[in-house]
Amino acid sequence: MEVTLSWLGEAFARDGYICGEEILVPVYLSLKLEKPLLITGAPGVGKTEIAKVLSRVLATDLIRLQCYEGLDENKALYEWNYQKQLLMIELLRRDCSLEEVRSDLFAEEYLLERPLLKALRLSRRPVLLIDEIDKSDQEFEAFLLEVLSDFQVSIPELGTIKASQVPVVVLTSNGERELSDGLKRRCLFLYIDYPDIDKETRIIRTRVPEAGETLARQVAAAVNRIRSELDLRKKPAIAETIDWARALVLMEARGLEPNLVRRTLNLLLKDQEDLATLNQELGVEELCRQVTSRG
Repeated sequence: MEVTLSWLGEAFARDGYICGEEILVPVYLSLKLEKPLLITGAPGVGKTEIAKVLSRVLATDLIRLQCYEGLDENKALYEWNYQKQLLMIELLRRDCSLEEVRSDLFAEEYLLERPLLKALRLSRRPVLLIDEIDKSDQEFEAFLLEVLSDFQVSIPELGTIKASQVPVVVLTSNGERELSDGLKRRCLFLYIDYPDIDKETRIIRTRVPEAGETLARQVAAAVNRIRSELDLRKKPAIAETIDWARALVLMEARGLEPNLVRRTLNLLLKDQEDLATLNQELGVEELCRQVTSRG
């Protein structure tokens, strides 16, 4: 399969991911240069979805490593199967012959692959998603540098394991902490912001085709105002916009009106304090008036 920029754009569109060249070009260059792609931006703007879309359009495996505080090399790379090793020791104690059991307790058969090692050893180029790298510790980030630059790892008992195919690597960050310069140097950088009204309208129309143009645009306009005008604990993600549009379609809405918005707003705002902020600082009636007056 020859991956070109135009092919990638068409493939993303067929898969329902609406974006322009500001996203497609970094993704394309990451594929062709075989360099990891570091995607930053607020939660819910579609960073993780890019890895999922890539795995679908490239028809390959998606291997996900979810980062968190305390994540270490063993959980990300490999572990030894201690239960199997203990069983082997027990068999040896029962005078089983060495021909019947293997005495090497650190051989391949006792190795448990974790996401990083699995991605390096797959024969077909997979998509490796290292999600929310900013939640991991700096020590783990330092460990990743060898993996992301040389695509190889060292296991003391087995030696160096080099990738049979350089995986497509996507890292995401919500910006909870500053990432190291070393990690940034190894990656192409892509920042994704919340979509504007036109783009979010297209996303709604793609994901919720039952919503008419009027409803989709009013939903997009309302979400845009909520995100931009209110100081919220959690701004609505694109996925929540889609859920809200689906709910409004189920309620047979043709456009936004206050009673309908009040009954469904909990699909968009998931924090009681944020709901109170909207009611106090903007108001449902005013929100509906603003988005419907534009037609």
